[in-house]
Amino acid sequence: MSTLKGIVSLLLLTLNTLFWAVPLIALTLLKLVTPGRPLRRRVLTGLNAIARWWLDVNLWWMRRWLSPRLDLELPDGLSRNDWWLVLSNHRSWTDIFVLLLVLHRRIPMPHFFVKRQLIWIPVVGLAFWALEFPMLRRLTREQRERNPHLARRDQEATERMCRHARERPIAIYNFVEGTRFTPDKHAARQSPYRHLLPPRAGGIAQVVGLLGDRLGGILDVTLSYDTPAPHFWRFLCGQEGLIHLRARHLQVPAWMRDGDYHQDPNYKERFHSWLNALWQAKDASLDSL
Repeated sequence: MSTLKGIVSLLLLTLNTLFWAVPLIALTLLKLVTPGRPLRRRVLTGLNAIARWWLDVNLWWMRRWLSPRLDLELPDGLSRNDWWLVLSNHRSWTDIFVLLLVLHRRIPMPHFFVKRQLIWIPVVGLAFWALEFPMLRRLTREQRERNPHLARRDQEATERMCRHARERPIAIYNFVEGTRFTPDKHAARQSPYRHLLPPRAGGIAQVVGLLGDRLGGILDVTLSYDTPAPHFWRFLCGQEGLIHLRARHLQVPAWMRDGDYHQDPNYKERFHSWLNALWQAKDASLDSL
């Protein structure tokens, strides 16, 4: 029965995606030939509406068909009229839909930092590009040192998103570990944390530097699953156990708004210290869960 439920869930997800693919492709083609940023902004408004409706339909059937068990702690003061930076640990593809189930329409439309390879996913990859999500290569330190021009392209993608983000409130989601947690990755990275991979600071430092004066705050989200190894297929089958989500509203420290992460080593060290302290608190929270 659970396998049948998963097949139906996958079918619902696919059909909803294909339905909205038609207006998505039409507006994306229109955006390509539209001259000037002011006119493209109007097309982008339509693209955001399509993405919002796609989310609304998916979250509607997920709540009723899958009935995920959620244990939530949310701060007061969430608003769709402010800019937000959402930082979260990463365990499974399920994380994305859990975050959206909880935060969609409480804060503005989501923009994710996504791996560049995801552009090849049919329809979804096109949506990432059309909606101006920053598509990053997720380079290792050695790769950045060998190919600094590739690292610069990732920085330019983030800068482009932040420049456009000043036009309207958005919520920027970042899985700061850069990849999903597994015991093998934990060992390979020699993580100093029990339940987390080491965080990566560059992307969020850029966002704070470019949008700090607009940000309503930082949402520090901690996700935990009662199932030791959560899996998206199990979620689609309605078999995932209790999912814990803890969110804290953090003010953006004043010192963060005025520094340059890539040019100022003192600022960079201070930013790493702040992020590592945040991750230590998250690790302790996961211990209690």
